[in-house]
Amino acid sequence: MKRIGIFAVLLLTTAVMVHGQEPDMKKPAEPLTTKDISLDQVHQAVLAAVNKAKEINTKMDIAVVDAGGNLKGFARMDGAWLGSIDISIKKAKTARFFDMPTGEIGKLSQPAGPLYQIEVSNGGLITFPGGVPIKTAAGTIIGAIGVSGSTVENDHTVAAAGAAAVK
Repeated sequence: MKRIGIFAVLLLTTAVMVHGQEPDMKKPAEPLTTKDISLDQVHQAVLAAVNKAKEINTKMDIAVVDAGGNLKGFARMDGAWLGSIDISIKKAKTARFFDMPTGEIGKLSQPAGPLYQIEVSNGGLITFPGGVPIKTAAGTIIGAIGVSGSTVENDHTVAAAGAAAVK
């Protein structure tokens, strides 16, 4: 029983520290309303990415994750590298976990940078270009796309095309 009481005090203390006031225990707490990528939007992103990859004459592995960073869609173009499957998924997750393109995270993760060695966190991240958050027209992030199979410049170009296709 003591542990439960201490846990409750810690929760209340945390709430006070974070919000600067005690929570109103008389009013029911409201759940968050989150936006998530739909399956139709995943299809739009993957199709646009495949079309861009064909346009620049490369073969890609393309992964799309939802707002929670869970794999929701994947396509491996014929002849795309097997080793790029895992990389594309990790690029998508990395972009969603930090809500920024993976190339930007890469800049921050260089030696002496503020995110140095971040790539070893979260079960492994990818900190080079090819992962891009997917946003609604209002700017809400609803998922991310990760692409791998060519140069990092091509990977980013294809991922950006996929992300831009989502309306």
